[in-house]
Amino acid sequence: MALNLTQKQDVVAEVAKVAASAHSLVAAEYAGTTVEQMTAMRKKARETGVYLRVVKNTLASRAVAGTEYECVQDALVGPLLYAFSTEEPGAAGRLIKEFAKGNDKLVAKVVSVEGKLLPAAHVDVLASLPTREQALAMLARVLAEPASMFARVVKAVADKQGGGDAAPAEAAEATA
Repeated sequence: MALNLTQKQDVVAEVAKVAASAHSLVAAEYAGTTVEQMTAMRKKARETGVYLRVVKNTLASRAVAGTEYECVQDALVGPLLYAFSTEEPGAAGRLIKEFAKGNDKLVAKVVSVEGKLLPAAHVDVLASLPTREQALAMLARVLAEPASMFARVVKAVADKQGGGDAAPAEAAEATA
């Protein structure tokens, strides 16, 4: 169904709003994908914070103008599905990679992060980025490591100087 001018302007405004705040963009060819596969992908996209939309390339090109995704305008060729990561940078890459495993018709064509157009093969790199929870867990481990290392050094020094943990207990028994 053809869109009238007002509907096209609404689509451009909606995609532009998402593109202005998105962390990454993956555009993929989807021709040959079944309705069931698209429905499952849209459901997973909603759950993972990915804005998924099929938009004509001319409208998408207008929508990304003035955003950090302006660099992809020349690469928008053919029927494309646009996946913008709204919560985590790697979410769109994970979504496309996951659904491409079971569907050889879904092929990533454009990957963009932080205003840089990357080769389509970088969808694997984007997909391997940690989730927010994983990144926080890694940060906590990094922050906790100096304290645990300090505790090990203090224990080693105490063990070397007087028998470690047994020395205070023996000293307490000797004075009693």
